[in-house]
Amino acid sequence: MKKEEKAGKKFAQLVQIMETLRGDRGCPWDKEQDEKSITNYFLEEVYETVDAITAKDAKALAEELGDVLMEVVFLAQIYKEKNKFSIDEVLDGINQKMIRRHPHVFGPGRKKTSREVVDEWIQGKKEEKERESLFESFPNSTPALLAAFQIGLYVSHYGFDWNQPREALQKVKEEVAELEKVIDDQDKAELAREMGDVFFSLANVSRLLGINPEVALRQANKKFIKRFKYIEKKLKEEKKELGQASLDEMDEIWEEAKVKIK
Repeated sequence: MKKEEKAGKKFAQLVQIMETLRGDRGCPWDKEQDEKSITNYFLEEVYETVDAITAKDAKALAEELGDVLMEVVFLAQIYKEKNKFSIDEVLDGINQKMIRRHPHVFGPGRKKTSREVVDEWIQGKKEEKERESLFESFPNSTPALLAAFQIGLYVSHYGFDWNQPREALQKVKEEVAELEKVIDDQDKAELAREMGDVFFSLANVSRLLGINPEVALRQANKKFIKRFKYIEKKLKEEKKELGQASLDEMDEIWEEAKVKIK
């Protein structure tokens, strides 16, 4: 049996398992779930998958990809029960789309560069959806920092972009200077606008450097937490609670943590 046939049988088994779990004699918890509740778990599994990729943990990644696949099948089963669509239609749709969007592979046409391929993909997507704008159906649920990154990607394919990261970094400096001008004001709306401009500019610097800002910030968050846990550990060794330590004491331990935790 070919590898793809084995994979197909295993996928069919997963679909059958989900149908059983949602069936009359299935699992009470699984039967209670709906598309809204599963959306939360779906996002959680996606982020855990990103963590595994970032950690370069192949074993964990294989497990997390399985969890993501399970959530996809779960959602498809829920909508099958609503008589909206089935997993078969999901697979048919993506298979046809991948073939249609890659005429340079499955058709007579040939593209020489990845840039040409992406340009054709974007144009094909726009035509298929009969969209008048690139952003007509831009997902509102995308995390804001990731959305800023994707917006930059969209428009860059049409030449609306900086030539290099340093030019985009200069824009960040300009936006920070504008924030500094209003930072003492009481106009929260203006402050929010300027902060937004800073974040948006940083996302584009990150994009031009080939770094996903959402992933980079998640790594920074995890690093901060690890270093702060080091402060907590050190204070505990000194028989102190967080509220009992001065800022200078915590700063001193923080500098130690920076050396130990990169």
